[in-house]
Amino acid sequence: MSLQSVQAFFAEHAPDIEVIEATESTATVDMAAQVHGVSAGQIAKTLSLKVKQNIVLIVMRGDARLDNKKLKDALGAKARMLSVDEVINATGHPVGGVCPFGLENPLTVYCDVSLQAFDEVMPAAGATHSAVRISPQRMAELTNARWIDVCQ
Repeated sequence: MSLQSVQAFFAEHAPDIEVIEATESTATVDMAAQVHGVSAGQIAKTLSLKVKQNIVLIVMRGDARLDNKKLKDALGAKARMLSVDEVINATGHPVGGVCPFGLENPLTVYCDVSLQAFDEVMPAAGATHSAVRISPQRMAELTNARWIDVCQ
């Protein structure tokens, strides 16, 4: 269902953006980069975190790692990764297909400034074999994301 929710999101909010469905899995950064012929950095990975009682999404470049101190400073508390079941329940998307589009529940979305190094990034699109090509700025606009600096 989540691929369909992402397709519906783009049909309504950005009909010019096509959801790309690959025949191979793109569930990891390396797999997605290889399938789409881009650098690992251009894969926009989406992390699902719990901060206090809130679930948030952080979209960051695929070859970056979170900096826990920066994350705590930016969000005001320590964060923890969600379990697989929590990710599916919160986003409606499977792990490996999580993205900030077509969410099951409204969630706060943050985009890390590391994405701004690219004119175009490729976040997943609700399934382990789907993605979209989008500028980081447009992704942030479409998801009402706030820019933060939380990567090493």
